[in-house]
Amino acid sequence: MKRDLLLVLVSLTTWGIGESAFYFFQPLYLQELGASPLAIGGILGAMGLAMTVVHIPAGILADRIGRRQLMWASWGMGVIASGIMAAARSLMVFACGMILYSLTAFVIAPLNSYTTAARHKLTVERAMTTTTAGFFLGGIAGPLIGGTLAGHFGLRSIYFFSFFIFIASTGVILFISPQPIEEHHPNPAGNLLGNRRFVAFLPYLFLVYLVLLLPQPLAPNYLQNQRGIPLSTIGVLGSVTNIGNVLLNLAFGLLPFRVGLILGQAFVGTFAVLVWKFTQLPILITGYFLLGGFRAVRSLLVAQVQKLVNPSNLGLAFGVSETIGGLALVAAPPLAGALYTVNPDAIFSTAVLLITLVLSFTLIRRNPIWKS
Repeated sequence: MKRDLLLVLVSLTTWGIGESAFYFFQPLYLQELGASPLAIGGILGAMGLAMTVVHIPAGILADRIGRRQLMWASWGMGVIASGIMAAARSLMVFACGMILYSLTAFVIAPLNSYTTAARHKLTVERAMTTTTAGFFLGGIAGPLIGGTLAGHFGLRSIYFFSFFIFIASTGVILFISPQPIEEHHPNPAGNLLGNRRFVAFLPYLFLVYLVLLLPQPLAPNYLQNQRGIPLSTIGVLGSVTNIGNVLLNLAFGLLPFRVGLILGQAFVGTFAVLVWKFTQLPILITGYFLLGGFRAVRSLLVAQVQKLVNPSNLGLAFGVSETIGGLALVAAPPLAGALYTVNPDAIFSTAVLLITLVLSFTLIRRNPIWKS
């Protein structure tokens, strides 16, 4: 692994510690600040919307002005946003900090482009799954630290911890080297929209993201409110998820694309069933480990983008694909919140049904048109 990719890996691993320290507790802290389940779903949906609108502009800028500058800007914005969340004492201010943090998602397209260019002899799948695994390697410790801090000092203390971790991560990413800018097509958007294989790939991407996201946003609330699971245990489950994220990403990077895609969907469906039907800790641990299949599937799908487009359009293509994924992130939390309000169990029953339908489509489609 070359120096720049190693620096990205170290920075992402460090950032993963900070983000995962609060990520699994976000719905619970929103609840503590006075948000209802429907409001929590709405806020998370607003975060998804904020993430959605930034990807295409960031992808275009990455192709035109370079990836490193955008990566630096995102890391810096994340530090500021985490500071706002830590300092907030009201739901409104905290929600603003969350949405600002969501805007840092514009880094995904330039980061994916940077990783693809810096991978050296690694395949795109291996490079993507390895950096994703690095992020979640840091995420193994984060929820344990967050759960411990929340238990002793309250949920707010987690955000102060994350703020200082993000500063350290930013210090690392500042040392990455610039990359050359590819000569771009005079009409990159038109060139991309004329790519039938890429355009046909996008609806499937949306459906997979949507159904796999649905059982996730309010699972911590379900475990605490309906099952009586304490915060410390929820933190453990978060760490287990990130162990799954690490191991399944690394494993799926070695598998054929379609095999990993099928397994990942099946794993998340199993997670939904286990959280819905069981309360025993070993079973919940198994379910949260299998939830790592979502991130592995995401890495595999992102890796296909590079195979469908020209290098000059790579940043824009990543931006478009992340925008489509962002639309799923906009839709899933409010849908989960509405289902939870009617009947908390409905989140998981609906998710299992939808995952089964999409998985069945994946199984019967022998020759997907996006296949390399």
